[in-house]
Amino acid sequence: MTDMNDMINTDFSGKHAIITGAVAGIGRATAVQITQRGGDVAVVDIDTAPLESLRTELEARGRRVLAFGCDIRDEEGVRDVVRETLDRFGSVEILVNNAALWRRSLPFMQTDAAMWKRYIDVNILGTMYFTRAVLDSMLERAYGRIINIASVAGVYGIGSYVDYSMTKGAVIAFTRALAKEMTPRGVLVNCVSPGSVSDDREETGPTELSYMGRTAAHTEIANLICFIAGDGAGYIAWQNYIIDGCRKKI
Repeated sequence: MTDMNDMINTDFSGKHAIITGAVAGIGRATAVQITQRGGDVAVVDIDTAPLESLRTELEARGRRVLAFGCDIRDEEGVRDVVRETLDRFGSVEILVNNAALWRRSLPFMQTDAAMWKRYIDVNILGTMYFTRAVLDSMLERAYGRIINIASVAGVYGIGSYVDYSMTKGAVIAFTRALAKEMTPRGVLVNCVSPGSVSDDREETGPTELSYMGRTAAHTEIANLICFIAGDGAGYIAWQNYIIDGCRKKI
């Protein structure tokens, strides 16, 4: 039986992770925590300007770090990232599909097909591209942890975020369906659905959207991701973890 302290103090020594959307927010906080806990990471983002400074910061902890500029809508580019990561690290045990579009609020009748397709390409297909690209190597080793970052929007639906809500609901369904195929083969697939998250990585802020009356800090979401990614969560698959401060469903 796993010791409770081992479950909380996850050790990623000898593990290698790919994190998308890694230069800011939840992705960045997760990359920091994995390297702090002994893991090596490949950080991926379409915003290439901050990647080098992030790589330098993470390497200062004595970990191996790869940095890739990648538009996750580009399936061949995604394959290249995974291929090079495997060549350099030898294996990928953890994938965190965090990259997504969301910062737009419009009534549905003011949106159009071009907007919907962009959300589908990034939030759904980008997640699927990275997942498909890592699965062969995970299945060969009969070990893997895939954590997809969805949203409470995919659970409750949020008005004026209809296309975003739709794509995040799809990510949750993708997680649950894939888990049924992968779990018997040693690859555990789960999902995390945050509610309101602070713009500042370490701080929280007031909000009327949760009964706690505050937003989450990025590190709080990263704590949950790291737990699910660790060996202490070896009996968990198919789950969608809602982390929303007891959200008011509005």
